[in-house]
Amino acid sequence: MFMGRRANDTPPPFLPLPSAQLLCDMPFFPPTVTVSRAQLVVHEGSLRVEAVEGEEVVLPAWYSQNGMKPSLKPDPPPYVLWFLEQSGKEMEQVLSYLNGVLLSKPRISLVNSMPSGNVSLRIVQLQEQDSGLYRCSVNVQDQGKSMSDVGSLELDVLVSPATPSCHLHGVPRMGTNVTLSCLTSRSKPAAQYSWERLPPRAQFFFSPAVDSIRGSLFLTNLSASMSGVYVCKASNKVGSAQCNVTLEVTSGPKAAVVAGAVVVTLVVLVLLVVLVLLYCHREKMQEEPANDIKEDAVAPRTLPWPKGSDTISKNGTLSSVTSARALRPPHGPPRSGALTPTPSLSSQALSSPGLPRTNRTQPPTASPALGGVSSSALSRMGAVPVMVPAQSQAGSLV
Repeated sequence: MFMGRRANDTPPPFLPLPSAQLLCDMPFFPPTVTVSRAQLVVHEGSLRVEAVEGEEVVLPAWYSQNGMKPSLKPDPPPYVLWFLEQSGKEMEQVLSYLNGVLLSKPRISLVNSMPSGNVSLRIVQLQEQDSGLYRCSVNVQDQGKSMSDVGSLELDVLVSPATPSCHLHGVPRMGTNVTLSCLTSRSKPAAQYSWERLPPRAQFFFSPAVDSIRGSLFLTNLSASMSGVYVCKASNKVGSAQCNVTLEVTSGPKAAVVAGAVVVTLVVLVLLVVLVLLYCHREKMQEEPANDIKEDAVAPRTLPWPKGSDTISKNGTLSSVTSARALRPPHGPPRSGALTPTPSLSSQALSSPGLPRTNRTQPPTASPALGGVSSSALSRMGAVPVMVPAQSQAGSLV
């Protein structure tokens, strides 16, 4: 429906405009102008950055200019320098951007192409020796004036634990104590160690059995049920690694110990046998010279008996006149006509000092003795007659 204005409608009243005089009478407040000095500031995204070895990291940094007036003439590019400061070493320059030329060490570069207000540093394939304090220096030109600022941040490269080595210390016999050791060669920060036994008899170990700093596990009063595979895990905030050792609890000494004992016993027995043989051989060598009859030895002489000196008395005794001097052989060779009488079996009996002497004297005989000495001559020489018991044919004394 179209709605029009009626004839008796009057237009709305108009508000009067202020006069020019009123505008002139109003106070005037000039605008406030803040004048600031030009300033360059380098900003860091973080004062401390942590990264893992082998990865890459970005050290955030940028700069800003305050109070700089726009200029029709472009300003020259900024100068950017990065330095690395490490404990005990001199400060080292790792990157420079001067007069549009970029120079840097291997694995180091800028995130953005220059010129740019972002001067963040990128490091790839991180190594532990990359840790340290990094300083960024920026210098710019503003209408012929030089402005500079320096920012710094710290980089800490963390290292995951290297594969540890596990060892068994002690003899794993029943009732004894052993120690399992675990140690890694590299870890930053220092690794913490934990031990567990794998199924079917899974078990976790805690302090005081486990030394989490040194990586030792103490097992006391071993039993057969404690045999199994024990796993050591070395871990820190960036990674972990593990190793294992097999524990076999035996009821006796190991096979090597048994074999060693057997070998020692055999050696001792062999030495004893050798000593006994040497001793027997020595005794035999000492007895052989006493029993040995030399073929070239002279046989002992048969004592001669004079014919007239051996008579058998009526009572069955043998009277014999002997003398030590008479038994000696003559100094000269025997005469060819002299005969050596052979005493009979009855005349070879041994003298008995216990038999009584006889008072009967035998008449001297003319029969010569060995070497031509007669019985009368023996009497004159002082020979003493001795009664010798006679022997029968059977060899017994009569």
